[in-house]
Amino acid sequence: MTTNRKGGVIYTGVTNDVEFRTWQHKNKVNKGFTSKYNADKLIWFEEYKYVWDAIAREKEIKGWRRSKKVSLIEEKNPNWIDLLSK
Repeated sequence: MTTNRKGGVIYTGVTNDVEFRTWQHKNKVNKGFTSKYNADKLIWFEEYKYVWDAIAREKEIKGWRRSKKVSLIEEKNPNWIDLLSK
């Protein structure tokens, strides 16, 4: 999941290269939700062996209320720190 700031928008997606995909968000390579709302800070991610498992999890999370997504994030990243900031 990416965001623009703590408590801000939350974007959920799937990729096979989290570092490259986050770089794309930070550099606004693709026009869309993340570039429009500057959702370029990686605040949560999960890894899966099989793409179908990752897609199923993405769909599950996208169906959640915002409060449940926030709880998931804050369980491991309470300050919404950018996990790929360098």
